[in-house]
Amino acid sequence: MILLTMLARVSDGLPLAASIQENEQYERDLQQYQTQAKQLFRRLNAQSPDRCTLEAGNLNFHYLIAEGVCYLCLCEPSFPKKVAFGYLDDLHSEFFDQYGRRVSTVTRPYAFIEFDNYIQKAKKMYVDGRARRNLGNINTELQDVQRIMVANIEEVLHRGEALSVLDTKASNLSSLAKKYQSDAKYLNTRSTYAKFAAVAVVLLTLIIYVRFWWL
Repeated sequence: MILLTMLARVSDGLPLAASIQENEQYERDLQQYQTQAKQLFRRLNAQSPDRCTLEAGNLNFHYLIAEGVCYLCLCEPSFPKKVAFGYLDDLHSEFFDQYGRRVSTVTRPYAFIEFDNYIQKAKKMYVDGRARRNLGNINTELQDVQRIMVANIEEVLHRGEALSVLDTKASNLSSLAKKYQSDAKYLNTRSTYAKFAAVAVVLLTLIIYVRFWWL
């Protein structure tokens, strides 16, 4: 289920549109999650990863940055990540077509609140299981959603680490992992050659011994 959807301008974190799903189970917490989303918007910058998942207690934030706008949704962990980012891609396409040229000019929060009409329509389509199965044209860029960065909302908001820093750390870890794999492959190759060399020495010694013995 998609519980919250928010759009904001990346340059200054100004909220542009929002839509909240009524839900008795999470009703008390949604305001807190909305506050966290606004805090997150203010931490984004040009170096922030353009796609990211942030774990927030029992729920997950997913966001997409495109054309200077951050599209964010709050979902239950069971909601497929690929579908969530397909939903955000859909919102980006429609919002940019309607309001793209005006984004940089607005000064008041929620200047495009009427976009909620489209958000509700898209949300229904992506949440409905039967309709979701028919969405065969979800952006091919989302084929490998496992590569989308995952972080914790508390680390980003309270420890003061920018998402760009976390993304750099993730990239460094990935580079180290690749280097480890390369080194391991090299060592395995050397080990194999060493074994063959040892066998060759033994065979050569045996041949020389037999030859001189029979002579």
